[in-house]
Amino acid sequence: MDIVLATRNKKKAEEIKKIIKEGFIGTVPVVNIFTLDDFPKYPEVVENGGTFEANAVKKAKFIAKHTGMIAIADDSGLEVEAIGRAPGVLSARYAGEPSDDKKNIEKLLQEMKDVPDEKRQARFVCCIAIAYPKGEVKTFFGHVEGIIGRQPRGEKGFGYDPVFYPEGHKRTFAEMRDDEKNAISHRAMALKELQEYLLEKRGYREMTERETGFPDSIGE
Repeated sequence: MDIVLATRNKKKAEEIKKIIKEGFIGTVPVVNIFTLDDFPKYPEVVENGGTFEANAVKKAKFIAKHTGMIAIADDSGLEVEAIGRAPGVLSARYAGEPSDDKKNIEKLLQEMKDVPDEKRQARFVCCIAIAYPKGEVKTFFGHVEGIIGRQPRGEKGFGYDPVFYPEGHKRTFAEMRDDEKNAISHRAMALKELQEYLLEKRGYREMTERETGFPDSIGE
């Protein structure tokens, strides 16, 4: 069974692949995992939706239709209470185009420079959409609560990881090992929901035992 991740973000793709292969959906018989780098002729899908779900669904449906493969798309971002839940769906391009993690973090910290420690609550949100070539689509959500620090810490991860302290932890996502982050991240939570949904489908367990892969469509 082949699937394609609807992204050209190498760090995001690596993180999703690692979670799929090592953690939450390891029971799913994945044969090959591709990304949009394997399909250079396909254009970037414009993420102009007003919600994470709208963007994830748009990407997954487009890629599934044009590749003829099962597509998994992620749209995720940071919501900070003190600045009206910004940057939200604009997280990747908060400081403008082209996307630049360092500039995004600098803008966020500037916007929050006068926000006291007790009001720096934030959360990462993720929507995962799975789409089939025939048009079926389903979405799954995950989130992790935390606070925004006052300066970047750590070299791992990507995006806003260097300034995000998940609730109950004294290290940022960027200071954590991959397995530590993937055990609690918003993306891992959404992928866990995807796994649970698939395992509930009629006949899926039998198909897994026969190593036949995913069903042709999602049936309720």
